[in-house]
Amino acid sequence: MARMQIPTETSTWLLQARDFLYEARRLKPGPERNDLRQTAKVLREIARLEAASASMPGRDWRHRTAPGGESAV
Repeated sequence: MARMQIPTETSTWLLQARDFLYEARRLKPGPERNDLRQTAKVLREIARLEAASASMPGRDWRHRTAPGGESAV
């Protein structure tokens, strides 16, 4: 059975999201607080997508080949 490898380090995106939520909790309810919470939500989604792309072996999106076998990078 294949095992998933769990990263030992916390994503920078998640750390930033935590900071935004911490700051949002210090504010009274309102538009500024909502903006911080929305930003944290987006950062968590980025972290999730980054983790999903890292778990796909052999899928290096940074190195693609152009038609004809030439590197597009």
